[in-house]
Amino acid sequence: MLRYGIVGTGMMGSEHIMSLRNIDGVEITAVADPNENSLNLAKAMLGNLKENVKFFYSAKELADSGLCDVIIVVTPNMTHETVLEDLLGKDVHVLVEKPLSISVESCKKILDMAKEHKKILWVGLEYRYMPALTKGLELINDPDFGDVKMVSIVEHRYPFLPKVNDWNRFAENTGGTLVEKCCHFFDLMSLIAKGEPVKVYASGGQDVNHLDELYDSRVPDILDNAFVIVDFDNKVRACLDICMFAEGSKDEQIVSVVSDKTKVEVKVTSGQIYYGRRTSGSVGVKVIDVQKDERVKYEGFHHGSTYLEHLDLIDAINSHSLAKVDLLSGIRSVAIGAAAELSVKTGKPVNIDSQYNFSF
Repeated sequence: MLRYGIVGTGMMGSEHIMSLRNIDGVEITAVADPNENSLNLAKAMLGNLKENVKFFYSAKELADSGLCDVIIVVTPNMTHETVLEDLLGKDVHVLVEKPLSISVESCKKILDMAKEHKKILWVGLEYRYMPALTKGLELINDPDFGDVKMVSIVEHRYPFLPKVNDWNRFAENTGGTLVEKCCHFFDLMSLIAKGEPVKVYASGGQDVNHLDELYDSRVPDILDNAFVIVDFDNKVRACLDICMFAEGSKDEQIVSVVSDKTKVEVKVTSGQIYYGRRTSGSVGVKVIDVQKDERVKYEGFHHGSTYLEHLDLIDAINSHSLAKVDLLSGIRSVAIGAAAELSVKTGKPVNIDSQYNFSF
């Protein structure tokens, strides 16, 4: 049995708990959160299993307990660096939820700390594991698909949900919307483009959401809409259209990828994929209905992707393999998001070098 500890038990922490409860061969042995209400939520999620779980108020106490083989970090973004400082170097595998941290500089510190870590360090970029996107990636990676030229990702959704103390209302805590929410999409862009980002252009604003909220006389400052264009070093271009006051949408996410031969359009919420070749035109477009992955026993809020991510992590642990979603993926997705936030602020395109430094 793999013994799991969960650090952070808000909404996403609860999804991890419920996913693990439904996976054979694992047990939750420890949970940590400084917030009593969040701990009580975790106890409710654990049900009768809580009798065999030790509860803590800090990641350090949990890590020092020796009760865990794997620790999942699901704390607010701005705490990731500090929490990982208490975990890295210990004899435990670690999964840290996205984003890796709130800035490239902080990610680099984590990267430096991880040099002495002997076990797996995995970044929770779950969108790779959404069944429709997994199938879409399979089609795109087929050699017959052709050379990818353009990637378009649309997310039209509802505003940010409330969090403990509403920490997610300020960019200083999240890294900004284009880091906090959109690192998922920048990770997908990089996977599909198979290149390194070199330039980011972005335009965005806070035009609708949270403007009537006050926290210690401060109005939230997180973007609620943006367009982001990313140029990659292999001449692939990618575009993100994010709107967080678009609840009246049938599909929350749509991912389109065009090669010199083929187009794939993945409609994530409905689980449909449109696949068409240039030679066949619009009449030859196939519709693929992606079925639920039969392995998934708990879907949660993300179409079962968290559950499937855990299966891959467990497989990597048991086979002594490397993390499939590694630190480089984590820092790259943050770098694109941070560059996009900077571009919005300055109104200028931002260059990204191979060390994820920025220039104009």
